[in-house]
Amino acid sequence: MDYRTVTTIVTDTKYSHVSLEAAKAIATQHDAHLDVMCLGIDRSQQGFYYAGASAMVVQDNLAQARDDAMELEAWARNFLAPHPLPWSASAMTAQMVALNGAIAHRARFADLVVMPRPYGTGRDHDAEAIVEAALFDGNVPVLVMPDDATYPNTVKNVVVAWNESAEALRAVRQGLPFLKQAENVSIAVIDPPQHGPERSDPGGALSQLLARHGVRAEVSVLAKTMPRISDILNRHARDREADMVIMGAYGHSRFRESILGGATRHMLEVAEVPIVLAH
Repeated sequence: MDYRTVTTIVTDTKYSHVSLEAAKAIATQHDAHLDVMCLGIDRSQQGFYYAGASAMVVQDNLAQARDDAMELEAWARNFLAPHPLPWSASAMTAQMVALNGAIAHRARFADLVVMPRPYGTGRDHDAEAIVEAALFDGNVPVLVMPDDATYPNTVKNVVVAWNESAEALRAVRQGLPFLKQAENVSIAVIDPPQHGPERSDPGGALSQLLARHGVRAEVSVLAKTMPRISDILNRHARDREADMVIMGAYGHSRFRESILGGATRHMLEVAEVPIVLAH
């Protein structure tokens, strides 16, 4: 497997700049086509207006969404024009109620979707909804770029978060192009269960799978010395000077993570390096 189509979805010029830069770099490194979706969103909620106003308000909001999408397309085309890689940029609009379907329709034909961090100051709910739509409805891996991060010219060090889950294994398989590119891969196993199938050799089967793909990986068994898994992963990524972290996404339900928190949400909030997610 290799990445032949890299997609990014831009909804603004402030937070989408870092993900567009990263998507361009990844497409260049993997000789892939870059597809830029310039999305204008109608955030109105029908049913909250006085009688007779809904049609007029919807029309105005859709017109504004189209204008936003066209401005974003012009911005993306201006950004990509000097670069020789194959790319396309197209404007599209969607209402919030139909956002998942619109994203899934395009994202499912990509090998990788690159997005900015969905949580933080100034983020709207649609940022989170777009990432989740690509993961769940588009069934495609998503690389999330932290704010002010720079995608490396060469991916040398990668940390894999391993907990034996189906999500983690899917993330590893879909992240193989990055793993094959890396010089050093660390499989991070945090507080492995004493009675699990890998109790005698945590991460051993995954290390063997990767070795057969030409990826040399070492296993790091980490104690849970901090309350949050995300804090331990971040510390390990710093210690390894990692260029990215690969991990499964939303082992618990999205509702539970949105209310109670979880490793996926915490990592997206505090990540210091790019994260590759798969569900």
